[in-house]
Amino acid sequence: MNDRIITVVGGSGFLGRYVVKQLAQSGFRVRVLCRHPSKAFFLKPMGDVGQIAIDYVDLGKPESLKAKLANSYAVINLVGILAESGRQKFSRIQAQGAEKLAQEAKAANVKYFVQLSALGVDKATGSKYAKSKLAGEQAIKAIYPHAVILRPSLIFGAEDNFFNQFAALSRFLPFLPAIGGSKPHFQPVYVDDVAQAVVKAVTDPATHGKIYELGGPEVFSFMQLLRLVGVYSGFGRKLIPVPFAMASFGAFFVQNIPGAPITADQVALLKYDNVLSGELPGLAELGINATPIEAIVPNYLSHYRSVS
Repeated sequence: MNDRIITVVGGSGFLGRYVVKQLAQSGFRVRVLCRHPSKAFFLKPMGDVGQIAIDYVDLGKPESLKAKLANSYAVINLVGILAESGRQKFSRIQAQGAEKLAQEAKAANVKYFVQLSALGVDKATGSKYAKSKLAGEQAIKAIYPHAVILRPSLIFGAEDNFFNQFAALSRFLPFLPAIGGSKPHFQPVYVDDVAQAVVKAVTDPATHGKIYELGGPEVFSFMQLLRLVGVYSGFGRKLIPVPFAMASFGAFFVQNIPGAPITADQVALLKYDNVLSGELPGLAELGINATPIEAIVPNYLSHYRSVS
């Protein structure tokens, strides 16, 4: 174990646990900053005694960052929200919060900065989520010109909120809504591959200052992904195409309900394909072989068969 401290902001989430594990295995000391430290203690066994420290930070409350980045070799920002709630607004967290984090990192003499963004944020002009992510990228680049920006497509893995959510819905619903029909396309990327890319961005100077698009080896339409959910979970359901206008109308009325399945902004985001542009480097340039869906997803959706 070396003495370099990598601070991971938002390290207790879906991707964060994989990033923390790989950083610990690479020998770094890892400082995890998150809104609910008590929910992050499961990360500690991923490293040696004392290797992983956990503390509180809320990017919506910039004052909470004070003195939290001291002695960090690099800062990795994984914070992101898919829906707004209360004080958790896209602009507040993903734009202003990311900028404040970069400012505090610079003030603390942190050498490197890695920002997790999202694929297509430069094209999805009709989405507040995408606009705030892009604004966050731009603010960070102004402070850290050599920051590494990672833009993944839909991330899948055992704890994901896509395949699991639709498999769970399939247990109770006679059909699944396919918003936009066959129009939205995705290039799903395995969470462990994204975590490898994050670690590579910290350890390989050749990555510095670049933007990477991270996608898997195959492109799927939304309807094709829903069909795979049925195949792998054992709950094959009829797919009903839902026009964007109808989905937006319905989402408008349910989006403020806690745990709402969809928001109007998420519908807006679905209007844009979420696939690699081919204009920027990706996993291959990082020396990472993209993992196909069929190698991973059937394993964790198979447990739904046992409760059918």
